[in-house]
Amino acid sequence: MSYAIGVIRGLRACAYAHGTFSILALDHRQNLRRKLRPDNPDSVSYGEMVEFKRAVVGGLAPAASAFLLDPEIGAAQVIADGSLPARAGLVVAVEATGYVGDSTARLSRVLDGWSVEKAKRMGASALKLLLYYNPAASSTSQQEELLKSVAEACGAADLPLFLEPLSFSVQPGVPLTGEERRKVVVETARRLTAMGCDVLKAEFPYDRSVDDPERWADACAELDAASRVPWTVLSGDADEETFERQLATACRAGASGF
Repeated sequence: MSYAIGVIRGLRACAYAHGTFSILALDHRQNLRRKLRPDNPDSVSYGEMVEFKRAVVGGLAPAASAFLLDPEIGAAQVIADGSLPARAGLVVAVEATGYVGDSTARLSRVLDGWSVEKAKRMGASALKLLLYYNPAASSTSQQEELLKSVAEACGAADLPLFLEPLSFSVQPGVPLTGEERRKVVVETARRLTAMGCDVLKAEFPYDRSVDDPERWADACAELDAASRVPWTVLSGDADEETFERQLATACRAGASGF
């Protein structure tokens, strides 16, 4: 692949010296409130969330190659107080949390008042876009246009783009599982990595309903062949032991980290 010099620099800043990614995702907003105080999420203050993110970033800085943070609560704060060490990469989210529209036709959008240019000015190593996507959804064309717009802005700024597509079912009340999920995850990689991103943050092709090492390996090999860019694995909702096995399978197939 051919990368602009700024993109090369940004990707190297987000990886270990040997070239793999170990990125701690801490760009959570509303769902962080639910994790911190499940019985009363609304009582969690902005200040409490900032302090939590500062503590986590400072404590895990020696272990992670980079941190994924949001522009509302985390990114500027950990730069300002020194929690984020200079040697660690900074990936900043550009999307607003959640989605709009029907659950079977989800639409992502850029956070109000935020942009690729602002992320670049604050010293971000890379940008991240979360994109709800199912090739069969009626919202597909709008989501693709959003990706192209953000990718174009990243290209103009020489800023790497980490793309995080999240799948969903187009059938109301019917979850996306098993072989259908695999098809969606692989086809999503095939389509979207051709439209302008530098790293794919891929869901593991199977959900927890499939625990078969041979099917895992075959699906990850298919995902590797589909993606035109380096790809990493999202932990999703897997438990630690399961995710370790998924990650090992994915890396043997060609994944570049998690």
